[in-house]
Amino acid sequence: QVQLEESGGGPVQAGGSLTLSCVARGRSTKNYAMGWFRQAPGKEREFVASISWLGGTVLFADSVKGRFFISRDNVKNTLTLQMNSLKVEDTAVYYCAESGDRNPTMNQHYYGYWGQGTQVTVSS
Repeated sequence: QVQLEESGGGPVQAGGSLTLSCVARGRSTKNYAMGWFRQAPGKEREFVASISWLGGTVLFADSVKGRFFISRDNVKNTLTLQMNSLKVEDTAVYYCAESGDRNPTMNQHYYGYWGQGTQVTVSS
């Protein structure tokens, strides 16, 4: 069993940056891909970014490509999402998740463990 806890969310102006962190407790996540998802009010949860177990392969949603960057530290058991050039439409609750596979994936059904989420609010 692993527990995931996100932090780093908050209010930010459009064009600004935020760094989200996710710490895993209970066991190591080093053998699994990890991902970030988000859910905006009134919308379904959507894929943001994913990273392979060793960090060598990453995937991004088209909407964040070139602005967001994902990384992991398998010693500290942490996952990070660096968000730059934020837009109002990036406003959402952001979730960290652990996949059951080593390769990154956009498919939410591969992710068995989820954090509680952290709110990101981007204002114009």
